[in-house]
Amino acid sequence: MEPEKPTTTICTVVSIDHTDLHYTVCSLCERTLPDSLTRCNHCPGSTSKRLFRVLMSVATDTNVFVVVLFDRAARVLFGCSAHDFFNFTNTHPFSGETVSRILEGEMLRVTLSNPRNGNAQHLRVVSVIPLRSGFRPVIDSLSELYGVRSDR
Repeated sequence: MEPEKPTTTICTVVSIDHTDLHYTVCSLCERTLPDSLTRCNHCPGSTSKRLFRVLMSVATDTNVFVVVLFDRAARVLFGCSAHDFFNFTNTHPFSGETVSRILEGEMLRVTLSNPRNGNAQHLRVVSVIPLRSGFRPVIDSLSELYGVRSDR
């Protein structure tokens, strides 16, 4: 599926790659940083921050394909920042795997666009709207599952 301009479709979540849900960037210029660095070489006095990058397999009525959700779209499904989710997974190590089970089968209205980077392989989700009336963000479901009070 290769839309020229953003396209909105309805899809179902098939699975999520839970092994790498976020990446680290400079807090000032948002350049991607290697995991080994906490400061940007280009921005004195900067710190690092985590942003979501979620690979998700989705199915439409005609196709199954992989899309990528970056921070703004992923926050809709996760209900928290990538930093907060990272901290939660440090305390509850299997919560990353559980995310895929929580979201599997969810119906979504997504707006897809071509990647901005010429090397990228997957369509970007620029907007996501869960369609189930009782949808709860991932962090709420995980907090309930692990018996943790949500700070939201």
